[in-house]
Amino acid sequence: MIKAAIVEDNLSHAKTIEEFLMRCASECGRTVDVVSYQSGEEFLHAYDKAFDLVFLDIELPDKDGMTVAREIREIDKSVLIIFVTNLAQYAINGYDVSAFDFIIKPVGYYNFAMKLRRAFESLASSCKRKIWVTTRQGKQMIDAEKLKYVEVMQHTLVFHMTDGTVSGTGTLKSVQSALAGMPFELCNRCYLVNLHYVTQIDGNSVCVGGEYLQISVPKKKDFLSALNKFLAIKGG
Repeated sequence: MIKAAIVEDNLSHAKTIEEFLMRCASECGRTVDVVSYQSGEEFLHAYDKAFDLVFLDIELPDKDGMTVAREIREIDKSVLIIFVTNLAQYAINGYDVSAFDFIIKPVGYYNFAMKLRRAFESLASSCKRKIWVTTRQGKQMIDAEKLKYVEVMQHTLVFHMTDGTVSGTGTLKSVQSALAGMPFELCNRCYLVNLHYVTQIDGNSVCVGGEYLQISVPKKKDFLSALNKFLAIKGG
């Protein structure tokens, strides 16, 4: 699930962005939850670092979009900001707030979809998501960004984190489903690997966060293909 915000005082423009967003998400097989705000102050008041993507109008009535973006960056360094503006020269200042991209009004679907697909790819590679793990004691939320790999060990799922391990129940298939759209790939039937932590391939072994895991022959082609695609998107 990708959580997106539209900050736009013009209701017609906001509706167009939402329609294009949902259409493109459907074409890309993504699930998106959209919330709209008509002012920068309203948006900032509700902001809780839960958003993955923000479409931000620069010309807002109470507080301009560039100021809103600077305040967002004080609390969230990773959310993707796409400026929506009438004037291209305003968007150039977006580099100051690490804006992902900008769209010039009137918004057309082709250009919008091209930029949004790039945003989806960036979100998938950034690994910004939390998932619930079912343990024998109950439920525990883990940060997928800190998840190096998942191991099946004697009918138990072991989540190897950067700061320890979590033991859970369920199937590796259900974990794959929860992590859909993120850079996780099976290197064999027992290991689901976060490609962010891959540092070396040595024959039929892969180094994941300093640990070597076996790559099975049946999974090797798909695993290496997924890794190469991830590195291409990431620019590695």
